[in-house]
Amino acid sequence: MSTTPHSPAAPSVSALADATPASRNRVVDLLRGAAILVVCLGHWLMAALYVDDEGALRRGDLLETATWIHPLTWVLQVMPVFFLVGGYANAISWRGARERGTTYGGWLRARLRRLTLPLLPLMLFWAVVAPVAAAFGVSGATLRIASMASLVPTWFLAVYVLVVALTPLTLALWEGLGWWSVLAGAALAGVVDAVSLTQDLLLVGFLNYLLVWGTVHQLGYAWRDGVLAGTPRRLLLAATGLVGLLLLVGLGPYGVSMVGVDGHGVDNSYPARVTLLFLGFFQAGLVMALEPALERLASRRHVWMATIFVNARIMTIYLWHLTALTFVVALGVATGGLGLRIAPDTGLWWATRPVWFALLALVTAGLVLLLGRFEQPPADPRPAPPAVLPVLAMVLTCGALAVMADLGIAERSGEVNWWLPWVPVLAAVVCGTVRLPLRAGSRVDAGPRDH
Repeated sequence: MSTTPHSPAAPSVSALADATPASRNRVVDLLRGAAILVVCLGHWLMAALYVDDEGALRRGDLLETATWIHPLTWVLQVMPVFFLVGGYANAISWRGARERGTTYGGWLRARLRRLTLPLLPLMLFWAVVAPVAAAFGVSGATLRIASMASLVPTWFLAVYVLVVALTPLTLALWEGLGWWSVLAGAALAGVVDAVSLTQDLLLVGFLNYLLVWGTVHQLGYAWRDGVLAGTPRRLLLAATGLVGLLLLVGLGPYGVSMVGVDGHGVDNSYPARVTLLFLGFFQAGLVMALEPALERLASRRHVWMATIFVNARIMTIYLWHLTALTFVVALGVATGGLGLRIAPDTGLWWATRPVWFALLALVTAGLVLLLGRFEQPPADPRPAPPAVLPVLAMVLTCGALAVMADLGIAERSGEVNWWLPWVPVLAAVVCGTVRLPLRAGSRVDAGPRDH
């Protein structure tokens, strides 16, 4: 690990494992780390980029060609797990801030620094690469595919940052209303879906990004406060989610796949639908029911050390794993389609997936070694800002990320929206989320989440 002149040497993962307090819920970290690895494998699998007989780069969405995978997405779609453990960690974080007398502005700025500082290198990369590639003759269509493939993860970050920013409000609702806050969120999500689908109002459905994922986030509060203690309660929650899913998919208009795909019923993820909320109930109940076994697994030294390592670099892994895919695909295209001329969902294609995953993991690891240090910024001694500044940074960042996740950087016409990646960068600098001069820290700990 590198060090700065004014920072102590970073502790080893082994030392961090030894220093882990007994009070820490290791299952939360284990679930977060495991979920990010599932996301990476799922994205690398589903993209199914290939070069056709004419040498053109194509995106053969695996969910469109291999419909037998659709039921597997009930396990592979692990975003509910992130919001579950996020609720657990954010409850501890905000309650700790209240006890210390930290203002909302100071707390939110600290959370944004953890979440958005690792984002800035990715934004700067595309701010430079997109216009330069266009100037050298790379087609708008290719840039659109590449940027959309690379920036898909930013939709989750946009939603998660918004949910984090609302933690003081949603935690107060939980503390005041308990399970009624969960039921109210579920009911409102159902109403949004009903209006959106019956009136053909897609934009109304986007409210469920907040309602669905915010309600799953509430389950994290329930977990932290022990109101779901005991296996029977947790299995009841899982059964509720599973039965709800079966009814919605079997009797309703929703598709089986919990990952977005056209032509197979209502898309469950664009925008988020109430099906994902029931998936959240199912997954939350299941992983909490398995908590004793997962705790024993996480207590094994080698497992816990791996968990610490992944969590310490989790944002870099998440943000760059699809850019790693873009690098590999670009190299394949530049070499005449090397390794990319195998049609998706064929026997040969499936047989070569382990090699494909290994190659992408290697490239991602290189990016993590290069850029992972941005995940632990140095201490910020500045006084707490007025709340309007981090809120404005959050709004500008989330808005830009949502646009890039949906549309990429290049228009269908080929025009490059070079300015889009600069919005999160400027928002972080102007609103004071990051300190200038920007320096990467060298401290590595069990993760930036407080619990």
